[in-house]
Formats: sequence, structure tokens, C-alpha cells
Amino acid sequence: MHPYVQALHDALQPYSNPDEAEPMMRYMRHQFPFLGIKTPARKLLLQTFVARHGLPPLADLATILHDLWALPEREYQYSALTLLDKLGKQLPAEFITVLEALIVSKSWWDTVDSLAGHSVAVHFRRFSAVRDATIAAWRVSDNFWLRRTTLLFQLSYKANTNADLLFSLIKENLGSDEFFIQKAIGWALREYSKTDAEAVVAFITTTPLAPLSTREGLKWLKNQGRL
Repeated sequence: MHPYVQALHDALQPYSNPDEAEPMMRYMRHQFPFLGIKTPARKLLLQTFVARHGLPPLADLATILHDLWALPEREYQYSALTLLDKLGKQLPAEFITVLEALIVSKSWWDTVDSLAGHSVAVHFRRFSAVRDATIAAWRVSDNFWLRRTTLLFQLSYKANTNADLLFSLIKENLGSDEFFIQKAIGWALREYSKTDAEAVVAFITTTPLAPLSTREGLKWLKNQGRL
């Protein structure tokens, strides 16, 4: 274990709380064990830790992330994501291989959506060639978490959203009965409807989406009284 990870492990472990861990595990359908440290406390502990130890050296970041991912309790993966976000604008282009490894390991919506909406989103903005090559591979992957990431990485792009790409990716996933794909389609459309409602409504009305995707895609517009 990298010394930085050992130090972070030792900083969080004393604050484990089995009484809190059980409902946290239940919320995540018992996919992972938890220390039982609630988000506000975990963020404060990590902030204190970084103030004392600094951010990880960029050269060691991949090793540190993998080591944190290997620890059983989910709070260590959340800490890895926070560290990654703080260094996201410094990552080299080839770091996409590390991001992919994190997406497909211990995959669940909590880590995948954070990676898609933050680290991958930033990385694809910085490196268009990496974006194009990676999406070409991920969009046809058997791993639906990678396909979910292609659907979600533009969530915060707003007017910079490549709508043609988004709509194309959605169409490629129309046959999927996977809940997390149908939900991602609706979420992506809902967010983009805040930027171009007309385009989203036109797409939804002419595309045979799953009911879940349609419902989620139109939710914001309906709540705004625009439908």
C-alpha cells in the first residue's frame, strides 16, 4: 500500500461507526461495506488530511487511486474521487486508461456518475482526440457502465453539448433493458432540456424511448409548466 494511502486509511479508520455503516450499506443495496462516516464528516476529515499531507504527487496518483479502490470500505473510493477532482486539470492525456479502470471496477452509480460528470467530463474537454477515440470504444462496449458514462459526461456542458453525439448515443442504446442505461438516457435529456427544450421534445416525440427514459427526460419541462 502506498504510504499516502496508508496514512489516509489510518486517518479515517478511527472514525468508523458500525451503527451508521448499516443504513449506508442498505442504501447501496449491500454492494459494498462502509466505515459509517457520513459525507460531511468524511469531507472534513479529508480536508484536514490534505492540509497536513498535501495532495498526492501527480506521478503517484494512479497508484494511490488504485490502492484506495482496493480497500473494501466505500469511503476510500469516495476519497479517491475527491482527490482526483482536485487534480483533474493536471492529468496527462493518457490518464484516461486509469479513469476507465476505475469505472469498470467496483462499479455502481455512485462512483461511475461522479467519474462521468467530473473527471471524464473535464478530461474530454481538455483532450478532444482522447474523447473521440475513447467514445468510439466505449459506445460499443459490453460494459454498460462505460456506455452510461458516454451518455452522462456532457451533463454540465449546457450550450457546449454536442447534441448530435448525445442523440446518436441514445439511439444506439434504445434496445437496452438495463435500468441504469434507461435512467441515464432520461437524465441526459432532462439536463439538456434546460438548454434546448425544443430539440429535446422533438427528439423524444420521434424516438421510441423506454417509458422510464421519456418520463425522466420530460420531468424538468413538466415541472416548469412548459409542457
